[in-house]
Amino acid sequence: MGKLLRYLQGYKRESILGPLFKLLEAGFELFVPLVMADIIDIGIQNKDLPYIWKMGGILVALGGIGLICSITAQYFAAKAAVGFGTKLRKDLFAHIMKLSYTEIDTIGSSTFITRMTSDINQVQSGVNLVLRLFLRSPFIVFGAMVMAFTIDRKSALVFVVAIPLLSMVVFGILFVSMPLYKKVQKQLDLVLRTTRENLTGARVIRAFHKEKEEIEGFEKDSDLLSKLQIFVGKISALLNPITYILIQGAVIALVWIGGKQVYYGSITQGEVIALINYMSQILVELVKLANLMITISKSLACGNRISSVLEMSTSITEMEEELLENHKNDQVEFKDVDFYYKGGKAPALEGISLKVKKGETIGMIGGTGAGKTSLVNLIPRFYESSKGSVFVDGNNVRVYSIKKLREKIGIVPQKAVLFQGTVRENMQWGKKDAKDEEIWKALEIAQAKTVIEEKGQGLDFMILQGGKNLSGGQRQRLTIARALVKKPEILILDDSASALDYATDAKLRKAIRENGKKMTVFLVSQRVSTVISADRILVLDDGKIAGLGSHEELLKSCEVYKEICLSQLSTKEV
Repeated sequence: MGKLLRYLQGYKRESILGPLFKLLEAGFELFVPLVMADIIDIGIQNKDLPYIWKMGGILVALGGIGLICSITAQYFAAKAAVGFGTKLRKDLFAHIMKLSYTEIDTIGSSTFITRMTSDINQVQSGVNLVLRLFLRSPFIVFGAMVMAFTIDRKSALVFVVAIPLLSMVVFGILFVSMPLYKKVQKQLDLVLRTTRENLTGARVIRAFHKEKEEIEGFEKDSDLLSKLQIFVGKISALLNPITYILIQGAVIALVWIGGKQVYYGSITQGEVIALINYMSQILVELVKLANLMITISKSLACGNRISSVLEMSTSITEMEEELLENHKNDQVEFKDVDFYYKGGKAPALEGISLKVKKGETIGMIGGTGAGKTSLVNLIPRFYESSKGSVFVDGNNVRVYSIKKLREKIGIVPQKAVLFQGTVRENMQWGKKDAKDEEIWKALEIAQAKTVIEEKGQGLDFMILQGGKNLSGGQRQRLTIARALVKKPEILILDDSASALDYATDAKLRKAIRENGKKMTVFLVSQRVSTVISADRILVLDDGKIAGLGSHEELLKSCEVYKEICLSQLSTKEV
C-alpha cells in the first residue's frame, strides 16, 4: 500500500492544506466550551444580557470560521483523493493492458475488474478520510485533555483515567474486527465474481435451465457474506454502548469531583460544564477515529491487492534489437517449439518444427485441445514459447518490439469481439487512417458488404456493445474485415468462420486467396471443407504434428486426418 502513496506526489499542497485546515477547525472547536463557561459564569450569573450577546456572537464567529475551514479542508482532501484515484486507475489500466495472456489467464478478468472499480474506490475513500480526520481526532482528544488541565487539574485527572480506558475499548474492538472486515471484503469479491459470471453467462444458464442451481449458489455465497457482515457488525456495535457507559461514568465522576470543587470555590459552574463538553468531544472523536481505522483497514487491504497487480511483471519482455534483412523465402518458422501453459504439467505443444513460405496458406486442423490456437498465438507473442524459437521474416519474434511485430499480423480470434461505435470506428482499429474505400473493400472480401448495406446507414451504422445487434456470423465477418483493413503480411484466422454457412465460407476463402496473394494465411478450423483448399494442411494431435501436406497426401499418410475427414464427409466426398 505504501508504494501507492507516490500517486499523491502531484497533490502535495492539497495533502498538506487539507489536514492543516482541519486542525484549524479543531482548534476553534476547542475554544467553544470556554466561551460557554464564560456565558454561564459571567453573563447568566450577572444577568448581563449585552455580555451574553457578545459571547454569543463569538460563538457564531467560531462556528462560521470553523465551517469555512472545514469546507476548505474537504475541498483540498477531495481534490487530492480524486486525483490520486484517477492517476492510480489510469496506471493500473495501462499496466493491465501490458500484461500477456499468461497473467490474464492466471489472475482472471473478473479480478482485474474488481481491482479497477471497487478496490480503487475504497482506497480513494480511505485517502479522503485520512486527510480530513486522521490528525483531527487525536488533536481533539489530546487538546481537550490539555484544556481540561488548564481549567482544573484535579478534575482533569478523570480524563487521564477515561481516555486510556476508552482507547482500549475502541482499539480493542478495532483489533478484533479488522481481520473480520478483510474476510468480508474477500467474500464480497466472491459475490461480485459470481454475479459477473451469471450476468455474462445468462444465455447459457437459461439454455441449460440452471437458473435454480445458480440462484441457490448465489444465495449461499450471499448468505455467507451476510453472516460475516452481521457477525462483525455485532462486534462493532459494542463500540457505542461501551464507550457511552464509560463516558457517562466519566461525566458522573466529573460532576461529583467538579461539584465539590465548586462547593469549595476552586472552580465555577461554567467550568464544570466546559469539562463535560470536553469529555463529550473526546467520545465523538474516538468513535470517529475507530470508524476511520475500519475504513483504513479496508483501504489497506484493497491497496495491497492493487499493489500486487502493479508489481506483477509481464512474461513478454521487449528487447528490440537490430533486425536482420530477411533473405529467406520463409515468412514464419517454428523451430523445436515446446509450450506449457502456466501451472500446466503436460505440454500444450511439443517438438513443433515448421517453415511457412511467404504467400502460403496453411490450413490447421485437429481435435479439440490439439494445440491449434496455442500455436498461432505464439506468432504475435501473445504467449512465449517455453522451449525453441519462433521466427518472422528470419528474425526471432523476441527481438521485435511488440508494436512492430503485431503491425505485420492481422488476427481474427475465435470469439468475435466488436466494440460499441460505428462500423467505421470498428474497422479503423486495423488502420487508424483507413479511408472509406479501403473499408468497403475489406468488407467486400470478408463477405460483409451486403450486411452493412442492408442496415441502411452505411459505415455510420452503430454497433452496440459486444455487437449485440448483429448475428454471430455477421460479427465474425466484420472482425475478419477489421483484420483485412490493415493489409497484414500475415493473416491468422483462428476458427473465425465457424458461424458461417458453407457457401459464405467458400466465398470468403476464395476472396482472401484472390485479393491477398502476397499474404501468408494461417487458417485454423474444425472443418475439413475450410482447410481442404490450403496449400498445405498441418494436422495437430495432442500438441504434436501428426501430419503435414496436401489433402491427397495426408489421406495416404496421416491416419488422424483421415479419421477427421471420414467423420465429416462421406467416403465419396473424401
